[in-house]
Amino acid sequence: MSTEKQIDHKVELGDTIRGFQARSLLRSYSLMGTRGDVDFMLWQATEDLETLQALETAIFSTRLGAYLTTPYSYLAMTRRSIYEFPDVPEDEDQVTVRPQDSKYLFLYPFVKTRPWYKLSHDERQEMMSEHVTMGRKYPDIRINTAYSFGLDDQEFMVGFEGDDPGEFLDLVMELRESDASAYTLKDTPIFTCIQMSLWDVLDSLGGASVSEQVRAAERDADGFVTAARIGEVPPGSSKRIYNGADAIALFNVDGTFHAVSDRCTHGRASLSEGAVEADGCTLNCPWHGGKFNIESGAPAGGPVREAILVYAVKVVGDAVMVGPAEK
Repeated sequence: MSTEKQIDHKVELGDTIRGFQARSLLRSYSLMGTRGDVDFMLWQATEDLETLQALETAIFSTRLGAYLTTPYSYLAMTRRSIYEFPDVPEDEDQVTVRPQDSKYLFLYPFVKTRPWYKLSHDERQEMMSEHVTMGRKYPDIRINTAYSFGLDDQEFMVGFEGDDPGEFLDLVMELRESDASAYTLKDTPIFTCIQMSLWDVLDSLGGASVSEQVRAAERDADGFVTAARIGEVPPGSSKRIYNGADAIALFNVDGTFHAVSDRCTHGRASLSEGAVEADGCTLNCPWHGGKFNIESGAPAGGPVREAILVYAVKVVGDAVMVGPAEK
């Protein structure tokens, strides 16, 4: 295949994946050199299964998609743990997926033995507390746990983020000695993933490299990304979008667009499902009656005490673009 065609195929696939960045959280990783059966991985988090399905279809509809296979695919959901860890900060409740910018992701599925579920809740709580205590000796390693019961072959999907593979190796060696580890039936395959930009991931596959000009077009000079088209969010409506790892609620208030963090700081409700009052300024949380000033993010009533982030918004042509959080 010619150099021009290789670049065209990569750009087509890259643009296709980027087209879903406002609809889902997407992180890209290379596994070249760390596994022999997988070349790259996409970590996706969406609010519905249909978006996952649509992205997979779009990928395999590209010209480069004809050369791709999916050797592994894992489906899981976030939920609150049934175990109590009082000293875990509220922002680590794992109900939402918030990846770090760590260099590495260490990912594996696992299944517990049936005798584990026969133990009393107190017995399991005690072992899990020991497990967590061991993990906290390694504060630079962050754990992401998701649940697959009834959705996929595994029971849990676990991803550890960190910058030092040696530190993660030490953590796993220590966890092997915990009582809870004796009840693990299976925890393979294991994937050591190197975080890269999407273009770097595609270039790691070999062949012609995507130009710097194409890479620079991903964001404008001020860090804004296209989140939606004007017609997708008519006046009086809202939409949940993503900018990197940030879930954002985008509102059209009488033709003016506002963007705030999607999660209520009180009960973690999705604010994109809320409504803006007739004053055009007060955003109502759909769960517990919390109110926020949509322009400043400050609490404006109800049980909320902590402000939400407000993101810069601009309209270029028919594109609604969302930038960094305002200070």
